[in-house]
Amino acid sequence: MLAAGAKNFARGGAVSFATVLIMTVTLIIIGLLIFLSATLSFTLDSIRDKVDVNVYFVTTASDSAMHSFRERIAQLPEVERVTFTSRDEALAAFRARHANDQLTLQALDELGDNPLGASLAIKAKDPSQYEGIVKFLSDEPALSSSGTSIVDRVNYYQNKTVIDRLTGAIRATERAGIAVVILFAIASIIIAFATVRLAIHTAREEIGVMRLVGASNAYIRGPFIVTGVIAGGVAALLTLILLYPVTWYAGRLLSEWLGGFDFFAYYLSEFASIFFILLGTGVVLGAAASYLAVRRYLQV
Repeated sequence: MLAAGAKNFARGGAVSFATVLIMTVTLIIIGLLIFLSATLSFTLDSIRDKVDVNVYFVTTASDSAMHSFRERIAQLPEVERVTFTSRDEALAAFRARHANDQLTLQALDELGDNPLGASLAIKAKDPSQYEGIVKFLSDEPALSSSGTSIVDRVNYYQNKTVIDRLTGAIRATERAGIAVVILFAIASIIIAFATVRLAIHTAREEIGVMRLVGASNAYIRGPFIVTGVIAGGVAALLTLILLYPVTWYAGRLLSEWLGGFDFFAYYLSEFASIFFILLGTGVVLGAAASYLAVRRYLQV
C-alpha cells in the first residue's frame, strides 16, 4: 500500500505537482496566520504591560501607612505586581522629563519643597480585573493613623477607555483568529479535495480493474490516501523551507516597526511547534481530501 501510494505520487507528474503546489499555498497561509497570531499576542502583551492603575498619595502620608496599604493591595488575587514610587523618585522622574524646560524647573526650585506625593502603580493579571481592583480601593480606603484618607486620587477613570479598548481588542482578536483558522481549514480541504479528485480521475480505469478482481475498498483507497499524505508532507517541508528566507527578511525589515518582535527569531525559537503544526496539517488535509474524493466521487 505504501509502495503503491509512493508510485502513484511519482507517476502523477503534473497532477502531483499541482496538488503539492495548492497545499503549499494553503500551508503558507496557515503559517502566516501563526506569525500573525504571534505578532498580535506580542503587541497586545506590550500594550497590556503599559496599562495600569495609579494611586497617588497625599504629600503628608506616612511611610508606614503607604507600605501597609501597598501590602494589602499586593495580596489581592487579581494583582500581578505593585510598584511603589517615593516622593523623591517622583521628583527625580519629573525633573528628568522636563530637563529641557528651564522655566518649569525654575518654578519647581522656587517652591522650596517637593510638591509631589508618592504613588503606587498597580498591574492586574488581566485588563478585565481592573474594575475589581478599583472597587477594592473604594471599599477599603487607605487611612492614616488619625482616620483620614491618605489617597489624593486614582487615575483609573482616565485610563478606563484604554483598558476597555484593550480588553475588547484581545477578545475580538481571539475570536477572529479562531474564525480565520476554521475558514482556511475548510478552504484547504476543498482545494485539496479538487486536486486529489483530479488525480483519482486519471486512475479510474485502474480502479475499475481492481474492483472487478474483487479488491476491497480499503485496498483501493489506501494508495490514494498514502499519496495524499505524501503530498501533504512534501508541501509542509516546502513551506518550512520558504518560510526561512521570508521570516529572515521580514524580521530585519519589520522588527523595529513592530516594537521589537522578530519574525526570524520567533521562527527559530518555535521551529518545532511550527514544524509539527504544518506537517500535521498537511498530512491530515492530504489524507482527508483523498479519502473523501475516493468515497464521494468514485463510490468505492
